[in-house]
Amino acid sequence: MSRIAYVNGRYLPHRDAFVHVEDRGYQFADGVYEVCEVRGGKLIDERRHLDRLDRSLKELRIAAPMSRGALSTVLRETVRRNLVRDGLVYLQVTRGVSRRDHGFPAASVPPSIVVTARSANFAKNDATAAAGMKVISLPENRWDRVDIKSVGLLPNVLAKQAAREAGAGEAWFVDAQGFVTEGASTNAWILTQDGVLVTRPAEHGILRGITRTVLMDVAAEMQLKVEERAFTLDEAKAAKEAFVSSATSLIMPVIAIDGTPVGTGAVGPVARSLRSEFHKFAEASA
Repeated sequence: MSRIAYVNGRYLPHRDAFVHVEDRGYQFADGVYEVCEVRGGKLIDERRHLDRLDRSLKELRIAAPMSRGALSTVLRETVRRNLVRDGLVYLQVTRGVSRRDHGFPAASVPPSIVVTARSANFAKNDATAAAGMKVISLPENRWDRVDIKSVGLLPNVLAKQAAREAGAGEAWFVDAQGFVTEGASTNAWILTQDGVLVTRPAEHGILRGITRTVLMDVAAEMQLKVEERAFTLDEAKAAKEAFVSSATSLIMPVIAIDGTPVGTGAVGPVARSLRSEFHKFAEASA
């Protein structure tokens, strides 16, 4: 079956789905996106993802492409047409199509929207989580507004490629003061030797991950103390456990950082438990 994409009001075969050459997402990375997990045919944490989308659009002064109700319908229809039971649905909104000019186009120019969906191999993801993954560190070189989920991801792309070439699954950005900010596509966490979960505050320095938000509830239920504060790379290497979180990887244990084993160098029980409990707290909507 051919994949189907939604592009500016039309459901099209994936191979025929195009945006205009002067779409500002292509010209300037002038747009935002969201990725939502689909599990058992249900959208996971849709409400939170759409809340964050609204915030990103407002921060960049991009108009919403349609009402939230209509957008929810498009998401579900795209998932349905692609027969996705377990996978991901991707949503991208840009400032629209206009003659190339750095300034905003006229208010009459409508935003562009693209929605795609694909199945994912959750069993493979689970196998990776069972084994744990390695992380490398890189100097932070992104703009200050990474709290906006912008499609301007070139530093993240280069970091991810550097991790891949180093045989790692993720790269952690480290700021000028030596503190870990976040991963190329994940939020970063550590478990201290005293059993405290630590993750950087989700202000302007990192993206407020949806999975990160849900994990706060999971940790509370497990009676784990959480501290939202910066931590150094050295502190992470000396931690009892470490892991990353995102909608695509959920909770992924980290077993080594820059070649240094974390804890025992194996997946720890806290990260394993957080992962197994996650979907009991995430919102699933049909």
